Amino acid sequence: MASCIGTAIIIMGVSGAGKTTIGQMLSKEMKYKYLDADDFHPQSNKEKMSMGIPLSDEDRIPWLETQRDVLREHLINKMGLILSCSALKKQYREILRSADPNYKRGSNASAVNFVLLDAPAEVLTTRLKERAAEGSHFMPASLLQSQLDLLQIDDSEGIFRVDATSSPQAIVNNIQKRIQF
Repeated sequence: MASCIGTAIIIMGVSGAGKTTIGQMLSKEMKYKYLDADDFHPQSNKEKMSMGIPLSDEDRIPWLETQRDVLREHLINKMGLILSCSALKKQYREILRSADPNYKRGSNASAVNFVLLDAPAEVLTTRLKERAAEGSHFMPASLLQSQLDLLQIDDSEGIFRVDATSSPQAIVNNIQKRIQF
């Protein structure tokens, strides 16, 4: 499939896991284009989150569909893409997997691959508080638990889990060793 279509790697996880850092580093090393799902949020979503209000499926679905459409364009044009996106629920990942025109719902065979950056809640909370002190993100630490509660990982999906407490370079190396095209 990879020879007929491009490849996408979704760096997923809750806020504070390191999606942006890892996604940017991986895209440079693999020479793939990088996109951040945060850039696809409408202002209304960012305002809700900055006020400490968790997003609903009604907020997330159009946001995910927009990302799916961009993914599809890259796949069809045989381009590689790294996307940092929370992709917390299986339903959300199904939307993103459907960017692959050859994807059959419920199958693990897809040009869209997922890597979960996994870290303990205490580590994530510390990262989010540091980020808030810097004023560098709209997502407050108070919403972390809502994301952790939403995170659904089904082992049958074949999602590659990575220890997000490792150094960024170690994480990128681990991903590159595991995901070979």
